[in-house]
Amino acid sequence: MDATVTTTRSKVAVTTVPEAVYPRNAPYHPSCDYPEYPFGGHLNPEENEVYAGVRRLLCSLGLDAEKYGTEQWNPLGRLIEPGMTVVIKPNFVLSRHSEGKDVFSIITHPSVLRAIADYCWIALKGSGSITIADAPQHNCNFEELVQVTKLDHVCDFYGGFSGPEVDFKDLRSYCSAGRHFPSCRRPLGGDPHGSVVVNLAEKSALGDCPNPKRFYGAVYHRDELISRHSSGSHEYEISGTMLNADVLISVPKLKVHKKVGVTLNLKGLVGICTNKNLCLHYRVGSPSEGGDQYPNGLFSPMEKGLIRLERWMYDHLLARQNVALEYVHRSMYWLHGKLIKPFGITVSREKRMLDAGNWHGNDSAWRMVADLLKIFYFADGQGRMHDDKQRRCFSIVDGVIGGQNNGPLSPDPKPAGVLLGGENVLAVDLAATRLMGLDPLKLKIFKAVLNDPNFDYGIHEPAGVEIVGGEDRWDRCFDDSEDRFFNFKPHPGWVGHIEISN
Repeated sequence: MDATVTTTRSKVAVTTVPEAVYPRNAPYHPSCDYPEYPFGGHLNPEENEVYAGVRRLLCSLGLDAEKYGTEQWNPLGRLIEPGMTVVIKPNFVLSRHSEGKDVFSIITHPSVLRAIADYCWIALKGSGSITIADAPQHNCNFEELVQVTKLDHVCDFYGGFSGPEVDFKDLRSYCSAGRHFPSCRRPLGGDPHGSVVVNLAEKSALGDCPNPKRFYGAVYHRDELISRHSSGSHEYEISGTMLNADVLISVPKLKVHKKVGVTLNLKGLVGICTNKNLCLHYRVGSPSEGGDQYPNGLFSPMEKGLIRLERWMYDHLLARQNVALEYVHRSMYWLHGKLIKPFGITVSREKRMLDAGNWHGNDSAWRMVADLLKIFYFADGQGRMHDDKQRRCFSIVDGVIGGQNNGPLSPDPKPAGVLLGGENVLAVDLAATRLMGLDPLKLKIFKAVLNDPNFDYGIHEPAGVEIVGGEDRWDRCFDDSEDRFFNFKPHPGWVGHIEISN
């Protein structure tokens, strides 16, 4: 299909949400009966500033400006046509916060999805479909996720009206077999449209990544990852639902990330992968050993010995995905905790936080993210790569409650009270990163995609982003080399390396 849309692709709108509060009542109706609202009478008794914020973003982008304030306002109408398949992709990585903090510092809040879905509904004019879909982390409890988000309430609401079908999907083909058996897989239904293998071959950013025998992916089975990224072949398994969408709307979280610096649209594309173990996370060992798992000199000889023992158990016990070997692995950890750790033979939590590629020297994970961006835009429904974009895209970043410090899985909640949106996901990420108080050009992923010789993402430098709708100082953020704006604290492995004034 022709994915060209005549609008300013580098324009990014920003708006604030007062008090940084999400509505609590599902299905998250607006609290105001806006002229274009298609479900008149169904209103939220509590204030819904998130819905109002999404509406302001669409207005600030100048979408269907001549009809704003009327019943005919259709801001997504130039992206979405009647009969189309629309996929809304949130960040649904986990169902709970490991430290008991606000889970919505980790995942997209459903009230943002509801507002977006309403404007998709308007644009479809009675025909087509809307699917909210993601592939969470392998240890995510999807049933619990639905309970937390009340996504079923949202989709059931639309089911009471004649019009496009609205549903939600867990795209994973497997999940972990339980908290005590993380390496063992439990099969899931998977993507109803199947998985599509995309081979980037010589256009993969992994092509010049050194020491491929040291590759480590999402889980313990390294051989699977290495075999799929070898001999000039670089394969990913991608959701058919995503690749066959006419329009993809990415709705990531505003948070920092331990392996690439930030989690926004680009890093969130891991959620389009049905087999995340084909996604390179880091290379085993320190840089002096040919890896980027942890910095040189981080561990003492005793600590390095423990790390190597742990790696041996991953490769020889957990990689087998065998329950009996899982018990052996658990027994060894139990013995360490009871008999060895009391003598101080352990690795501190502070050092552990920089293990597994969780530091600014990670030179692997950004390459995987760059590959996924290529696929997101340029791969067709059969997995073939093209020079022109294969689908229409849009993005709204949920930064009402963001995540800082130990992101992306155990962050401290950051009540930023902000939403960002635009058609160019790269432009949106650049603006979001800068407003977090970080320098986008200090992150390898942005430098790589802005200068990609094979693919054109419509923007080649941060100065090409036009920010609208917010405060005047935000509009000039790329010219400001000092202001931290929302002042997000990076992951400990990145502190002092990506902030704007360092």
